[in-house]
This record gives sequence, C-alpha cells and structure tokens, in this order.
Amino acid sequence: MADDRFNRSADEADLSTPDAGGPDADVVDLDAARDRRSPRPGPPAADGTHFDVVLDESPQPGGTLVDPPAPVGSDGRRPIIPVRLSNWVNIRATVRDAAGLVAYRVGYHAIRSPRYAVLAAFWASVGAARLTGRQIRWWWLAEQTGLRQRAADAGDWQAWQKLHREVKTTRAWRGLVLVVEAVTVGVAGPLLWTAAPSWVTAAVGGCAVAWLARIGRPADRPIITPATVSGRLRRVNPDIILRAYYAAGLGHPDKAHQQVGFGSTMARDPSGTGSQVSIDLPYGKTFDDAVKARGAIASGLDVALSQVFITRDPTSHRRHTLWVADRDPLAVPAGRTPLLRCKPTDIWEPAPLGLDQRGMPVTLPMLWTSILVGAQPRQGKTFAARSLALYAALDPYVKLTVFDGKGSPDWRKFRLVADRCGFGLAVTRDGDPIEVFLDALRELKDDVQARYQKLSELPVDVCPEGKLTRDIARDPRYGMPVRLVVIDECQEYFDTGDKDTDKEIAALLVFLVKVAPAAGVIVLDATQKPGGVGTGDVAAKFTSFRDNHQVRFSLRTGSWQVSDLVLGSGAYSEGHDSSTLLPQYKGVGILRGATDATPTVRTYLADGDDAEKILTAARTLRERAGTLTGMAAGEDVTRTSRDVLADVRTVIEQGESGAQWEEIAARLADRIPEAYADTTPEAISAQVRAFGVRSVDVKRSGKALKGAKTDDIDAAIQRRKAA
Repeated sequence: MADDRFNRSADEADLSTPDAGGPDADVVDLDAARDRRSPRPGPPAADGTHFDVVLDESPQPGGTLVDPPAPVGSDGRRPIIPVRLSNWVNIRATVRDAAGLVAYRVGYHAIRSPRYAVLAAFWASVGAARLTGRQIRWWWLAEQTGLRQRAADAGDWQAWQKLHREVKTTRAWRGLVLVVEAVTVGVAGPLLWTAAPSWVTAAVGGCAVAWLARIGRPADRPIITPATVSGRLRRVNPDIILRAYYAAGLGHPDKAHQQVGFGSTMARDPSGTGSQVSIDLPYGKTFDDAVKARGAIASGLDVALSQVFITRDPTSHRRHTLWVADRDPLAVPAGRTPLLRCKPTDIWEPAPLGLDQRGMPVTLPMLWTSILVGAQPRQGKTFAARSLALYAALDPYVKLTVFDGKGSPDWRKFRLVADRCGFGLAVTRDGDPIEVFLDALRELKDDVQARYQKLSELPVDVCPEGKLTRDIARDPRYGMPVRLVVIDECQEYFDTGDKDTDKEIAALLVFLVKVAPAAGVIVLDATQKPGGVGTGDVAAKFTSFRDNHQVRFSLRTGSWQVSDLVLGSGAYSEGHDSSTLLPQYKGVGILRGATDATPTVRTYLADGDDAEKILTAARTLRERAGTLTGMAAGEDVTRTSRDVLADVRTVIEQGESGAQWEEIAARLADRIPEAYADTTPEAISAQVRAFGVRSVDVKRSGKALKGAKTDDIDAAIQRRKAA
C-alpha cells in the first residue's frame, strides 16, 4: 500500500506546545470509514494492495478505551462554540497565544530582513539574466533548428524552405513584441520614478524584485526561512500495521488462524504525540515474539526503532499495546529540574525524575525502597542518582550519608548537608576514606537494628503496626529520622585491596540493602559495572547486593545481558533492553520496579551549578530547622574507639599460645558486648593485622584455622609503647 504522510506544525523543542488538533478538528464517521476500508469484491486498488482482512470491527472485549477527539454531549453533538472561545478566560488565552505567535514570527523575520534584502537583490539579478535568456530563446525559435537541419540532411528542400519561411515570420513578430516590451519598460520606468508617489514606486519595485528573485533562485534555496518547523510525520493506519507485522513473520494474511487482529480501534493517544492500538497476535504467538521482532516491526512501519513501544497486556499473553510516536520522543531533553525553585520537599512524597516517552511526568517514591542506577560511563548515571539525592537534601528532616567511589567533583558539594561523606579511595589529610566508609556502615547497621527495637517498644497509638511514621521520623525525641545512603560507583568498595575489609564491607552492604529500607533508611546505589567484582564470597555478596534492590534505573548499557543485570532478571523477555538506547541519549533510561509500568524516562537536568544552588538552599533549610548534623555541622563523627590490641590480649587466656580469629571475635562479643556485639572474625583480623600482627595457623581440637599468636600481640603492644 502506498505510504501516506502528512504534515503537522509543532515546535519540536517545546513539549508544552499544544497539539495541532483541537476542538475544530474534523469529526470522522467511523462506521463510514470502516465501510470504505472493508474488503470488497473486485480487483485490488490501483495504488497498492489491501490485506483481505476486515479492519476496525467492533472493539473486542479487553480493548483499550480511546478518548473522544473533542468534548461531546450525550447525543454525540459537539459544542457549537469551540471550547477555546467558550468564555472570556479561554478567549483571552487564545488571543494571547495567537498574538504571541504572530509577535514571534514578526520578530524572527524582522531581525533577518537585511539578509533577506541582500539575497533578494542577488537572486533578482540572476532572475533578470535568466528572464532575458528565456526571451531571447523564445524570439529566436531555437527549437526549430533541429527540424531544419534534419530536412537539409534528408535533401528535402521544400520542407526546409517551408520551415525557413515560418521561422522568419515568427521571429519578425516576436521581435516586434520584444521591442514593444523594451520600449514600455524603458518609458514606464523613468515615468514611475519621477511622477508616481514614492510608496507606489517602492511597491512596484518590491514586487518586481520579488518576481525576478523567484525566477532566479534555485528551488532548494529559499530566501525567507520559516520561523516555525513543520515536521513530516508518519501516519500509521491498520493496513501499515498489518504489513509490518506480516513482514516481521508474526502472522500470515492468507492462512487460517494466522491473521493478526486488533483488540481496539486505531486512535491517537491522549497526549497527541503518537498513535496506539491493541494488537492480537495469532494463536501460538506470544508477547516475547513481538518484543524480539520490534526492529522488524519498526522497519515495516518505516520509522525509527526508538519510535516503537510495545507494552504487555495483562489479559492475554498474545495481546499487547503498540504505540508509535510521531517523532523520536527520546531525543527531546526533559529540561531543567523543578528542584531549582529550591522549595522544601517531602521525602514521604514521590520525587520528580523526568518525563516518559509520551511527555508525561515520572515520579519515583523513594521511601521504603532501595534503588540501583546502572549505565555505561558518560550516559548520565551520576546525574540521575544525584537528582534523587538533591530531592532528599531539600527535605530538612532527611539525614544524608554520601560516598563516591571514584572521587569525582560530582558529589563533593554534598559536604554542605551530609551527616557523613567520603570521596574516592585514596588516603588524604582528612583520613582514610575506606575507614570512614566502613565506620559509617557499622553505624548504619547499629542504627537500623536499634530502630526495629525502638519501633517494637513504642505504644500502638504512637506507632501503629510497628512502622515508622512521619511524626516519629520528624520528632527528635525518638531519634529515627528518614535516612538516605548514597553510594556512587559502589563496586569500588567491594575491591579495596584488603580481603578482610572487602568481606566486611560486602556483608554490611548486603545487610543494608535487604533490611534497612523497611526501617526508613533509603539506599541509593550507582554502578557502571553491574557484572560484579572480586572472587569467591565477595563476588557472591556483590551479586546478592545487586539483586536485592527493589527499584532499578538503567541508562544505556553495552548489551542486553548487562541491561538485565541492572533491570533485574526477566527484563529483556518483557521487552526492556537499555542497550537499544542510542549513544546520544544522555540521561535517558528505563525505570523498572517503581510502579506496575516500566517507562523510558528522560531525566531532568541538574548540572554542577544547579546542584550547588540547590544544596546551598538545602543547608539553609536545615539550619533553620536545626537538623544540620555530622560533618556538615563540623562535628567529629568518629565513633569512640577502643584499644583493640589490649582488648584482644585480655580475651586470650593465660597459658594459651594464641587464638583463632573466630574464638577472639566470640569472646569479645561475650565479654565486651557494648563495643563488639556485632563484630566479625574478618573485622577483628583486619584491625589487629593493621598493627603488624601476623595472621597464622592456630590449631584447636586438631583443626588449624587462621588466628593470632600471643607473642605477636605482646610484641605489637611493646612496639606501640616504644613509639
């Protein structure tokens, strides 16, 4: 079937531009249209083929409801007076919009008028030369030259004489016409210049220049460029959809039970940015088949892959909703973040993330969740995670913990509000970031465990259902504010170079991502290496850590396998693959797990300057609320430390030559529970070995495990005293 295209004016850079269709759009008689499209006996139409399938019958049960094109009454009549002219408010708005558009176009062309004048003069001179050449060729009757030459070559002197007489006669009277024309121009021009009013002279001259310029300029070189862009859009109709699906191998038009059907009537979507329809695949074909054939469907529709979206229909595995965008919806930026208003936010309400493929706002509920953001480098991963952290920062009752494994400038301004923060892995004059990070994780674990204990002990009228409430979180008497833990490039903390430290960090992170969200501690992690790091137990814990995030946001990845690691197992089979996102899509990703829908989101932009402005306002809000704590308030957040060597020495019994790390950890937890209740053998080993104590085999009951010798501990204590 021949391609059917149409033009539609729109400002591609402004998502708020109203749709061209409105109350004045034409009403289509659907029954008549269906009758015209229904197959009729006889030969196929001359302009193409038509699949022998009845299209757009009465919607089948389960079809998608379609909004009417305009407000109508119960009798189906549209209002006599269009909505935009129905009251003074709408009239003023309509006049204001029209005047604004006219003013814009006038200004656009006015500023370019000198350029238009130069181009018009140039092409008018070219047009004058072309017009002169055309008239000379017309006078000379050049097209007859070939006829006279053929007569001469054939020796037909009678034909030649006849043609010669005709050309002489024609040239004579055409020459007279040109002479009259020249005299008229030569006389009328000076008379017009001297006798006519100046405005008449200007008008005639302008028209003459415009006419000559039109003759002189090439067809592809317009003098006046349009102020608004008129896009060429693909009109999608049922025939084109059937062609695409059959070409993709999802059915056959001539085989029984292999025909593609429609679960709803083809219609424009409510946003006016595309067309949608519910598709029923043949029996035996599944949603997965449609997802795998998405590229072939896009080819059959003659649109880009990024314009085709397939959504599962819960009523049947062979039914899905096809939405075809008029233009690439992901190539249009979502714009600056609304957080630039610097107004207080509420972490108990969803955070603004961006716009979906249809231009609808997408929000993300952060409370009670753990969030994983993954992508290739330079695709907007950090900006997306930082946007959520900025939202939390503007709530003065949220306690922030921010760590960045790569140490870039992206997160450093969070020093203004963060209770604890660290950047990079290199030791600085502020201390060892790994130790700061590890200490923060231990404090978080203690806080989470204490929260569950406190919540279980509160009265039912204060804490219904034993869960954190807004009142409890904002009441300093309870000491349980909502917390946000941000870890960018989290994979770096699983591979610090110290195996025991890696194991402890991995165990703490797995604990937090599994247990902390339900206690009001939000975990937000970002990584460019979701495939994992390390080996053995650390690698297994990283996998557990990655897979236990509830909400996933994947920007562009290198393959569908990596996309599945970020979005979670089964995402690809559901039609979600972030590797199909184009490299030029910065800040565009697939959001899965936040709601039942899985939209493709264009995130709002907050660059470094925007982030600094927002964080400065967030600090002011916290100072006013009295909630600025930790490092941001200049406090020493280092936990009270004990003399680990001395404590370990006290739990080694008299006469023992040494003890295994498991024994030491158990004894410390039993005898000094206030400091070592949650310690692990790996943690004790790491702390003791930092003083130069060797980790050696210690035999107990015939079994040799790693531990420490008493003599080595005593030597380390003596060295410290001597220093």
